[in-house]
Amino acid sequence: MAVKVLVVDDSGFFRRRVSEILSSDSNIQVIGTATNGREAIDQALALKPDVITMDYEMPMMDGITAVRQIMQRCPTPVLMFSSLTHEGARVTLDALDAGAVDFLPKNFEDISRNPDKVKQLLCEKVHSISRSNRRFSSTVSAPAASPQAVRPLGTSLGSTTHARPAAPVHAASTQAPRRKPYRLVAIGTSTGGPVALQRVLTQLPGNFPAPIVLIQHMPAAFTKAFAERLDKLCKIRVKEAEDGDLLRPGLALLAPGGKQMMVDGRGTVRILPGDERLNYRPCVDVTFGSAAKAYGDKVLAVVLTGMGADGREGARMLKQSGSQVWAQDEASCVIYGMPMAVVKANLSDAVYGLDDIGRHLSEACI
Repeated sequence: MAVKVLVVDDSGFFRRRVSEILSSDSNIQVIGTATNGREAIDQALALKPDVITMDYEMPMMDGITAVRQIMQRCPTPVLMFSSLTHEGARVTLDALDAGAVDFLPKNFEDISRNPDKVKQLLCEKVHSISRSNRRFSSTVSAPAASPQAVRPLGTSLGSTTHARPAAPVHAASTQAPRRKPYRLVAIGTSTGGPVALQRVLTQLPGNFPAPIVLIQHMPAAFTKAFAERLDKLCKIRVKEAEDGDLLRPGLALLAPGGKQMMVDGRGTVRILPGDERLNYRPCVDVTFGSAAKAYGDKVLAVVLTGMGADGREGARMLKQSGSQVWAQDEASCVIYGMPMAVVKANLSDAVYGLDDIGRHLSEACI
């Protein structure tokens, strides 16, 4: 059955082009369009699409306000379009906070120069979030009591399910984690990662005993804003990694978008240009592989929600070195791709629900 999509944008050109691109896929059906947030809410209620593509800047009602109201009235997976600027990154993170599942940069030049690449990426995103396990909440999370308090970046992931949830195949583990003086915690993620990372990192104490590296598939313009956002909300420190940064306990370094992050045995981070031959920049496999070489059996790696299989080969190298690998369970993933690849390859030592991972990290690292 075709995925039914509602396209929302105040630009007539962009509405037409997005509709044309999506309609070129026989398994996608554009069932309506809207020119502002209010129309989007009305159309979502009337048409009940499987996926909504949403612009941010629109008259009468902006996209973030529309997303919040759609999540309250008719929870639907939303793919947000955003600009490749620092402000665009902030707006995109606000959209994820409101309940959007994923985002794509809105780049008119790419539509003109690389129409086939844009078609593949957009259609792939629509298909993936239509199959997502995203849990939508009918209520907005309460404000944080303090900058250090846990404040979910999205709506609650546990209260209300979308109309077509997948039955969990790999259930969460119940065993206690193995305690060890790990020299590094490495966490990789993609789709759903901004929400998942915040849920995990806000549970860690400020005196967390191990250094942390974070690999989130994200454009170059977005990672600095994301790191700043996490730093304000977490008890640990979070910053976008720079070449030569030192790994320190209680500090999480986020790989910069468009580049690769590696670690060495002296506790130094290396930031390298993104290799065009690699699909992901940053790439979880690259960072995990360097960690395996630098720290042997003293790494605790975690693979969170995401599309594809990035992290599997890096996890294999970590396991060969004797390190521990955890995967997020299917039930709490937005997209059960990356963790599933690790689990199916028999590379996971434990499978945990999202809300348990932060607590287990604190228990495991001594």
